Amino acid sequence: MTADTLLERITDYSNRPDPYPLYAELREAGPVVRQQDGSYLVGSYHEILALLHNPLISADARSLSTPSPDLSETALQPPFLRLDDPEHQRLRSLAMRPFGPPHSPGRVDAMRGEITRITEELLYSLRDREEIDVVDDFAYPLPVTVICRLLGVPREDEPMFRAWTDTIVAAADIGPKEDTTERDRTGDQARRELGQYLVNLAEQRRDRPAGDLLSAYINEPDPAMRLTTEELAQTTVLLLIAGHETTVNLITNGVLTLLRHRDQLERLNREPGLLPRAVEELLRYEPPVHMRERCPLADVDVAGVAVPKGTSVVLALASGNRDPKRFHDPDRFDPTRPDNEHLGFGSGIHLCYGAPLARIEAQTALGSLIPRLAPATLLQDPPPYRSNAMLRGPRHLSIAL
Repeated sequence: MTADTLLERITDYSNRPDPYPLYAELREAGPVVRQQDGSYLVGSYHEILALLHNPLISADARSLSTPSPDLSETALQPPFLRLDDPEHQRLRSLAMRPFGPPHSPGRVDAMRGEITRITEELLYSLRDREEIDVVDDFAYPLPVTVICRLLGVPREDEPMFRAWTDTIVAAADIGPKEDTTERDRTGDQARRELGQYLVNLAEQRRDRPAGDLLSAYINEPDPAMRLTTEELAQTTVLLLIAGHETTVNLITNGVLTLLRHRDQLERLNREPGLLPRAVEELLRYEPPVHMRERCPLADVDVAGVAVPKGTSVVLALASGNRDPKRFHDPDRFDPTRPDNEHLGFGSGIHLCYGAPLARIEAQTALGSLIPRLAPATLLQDPPPYRSNAMLRGPRHLSIAL
């Protein structure tokens, strides 16, 4: 096979359990490789990092020379994750006001006790089980419950917004260019419906704040700092989905990795103080987000390759995390790894702003699970994976306790 089919092969479901040999092939062929569909695939750490910090590289899919048919004037505006500065910075700042520093520096840290209580309740409910599915029984309900409480979304509505979320996430996946008109249409419709649901919840808190993010957004006293109805919809949709989808993968990938590396599992059980560094290593070694798409606003040179304006550029973050030019012995899972500046949360202006919350959730979840994993065994390895190539993680992870 040739290098110009790498994106097709990486996103092929048959390679979901282990795409890392293909990432190694990409770095060897690259670091920048043009694909059969005309896109460019980038797999080396330093080139990915430079592109993430390059203002000529757009996150807005409307900058593509052949944008999706749904990216029209009648389509929804993208969330700030898919916008460029200055609009990105404006919306991100408004979204951050009730969430984190400098306006709300204590909100995320104040969630520690709540996250611990939710974790303990979940584990207590599993105390008599001989077998569990780590995803359905623990890694999914924990971050979903946390983000619901943070936003102010009723936990009992989870089956409804899960269907919307699955559709939206499927529409955002990355792969070789093909006709995605129907996928884009259903994803756009799901975003509209979920956005309207969240706006309606927020309106119920108008003049009756309940201490959650929806209350804070709808009751913002400064008109200049207030989100419009459409901005509120897109921002809260983004927060709800990003607030749990990637954390599910982080926790599940963490459990799978530790059960595959018993020596490190035993060490973390003996030395729980290593857990924060172990979570950083998991973000490098088995990141929850594998790829991001970008688009040059002008012709650019990437490692000697001329990439035309308007071209799809796929940044293989997970490949960069295993680049031997940046990380010593990159295919080894090492919870004590020094200088671990991974790409697990991206980098640059779009660095994941939910990273502090995700770190607390992962550290709490894994810290509580590790003492219970010593007798555990994987019932299927590799486990079945989710279809999504961009947000890679097991769909189920069955273990015997």
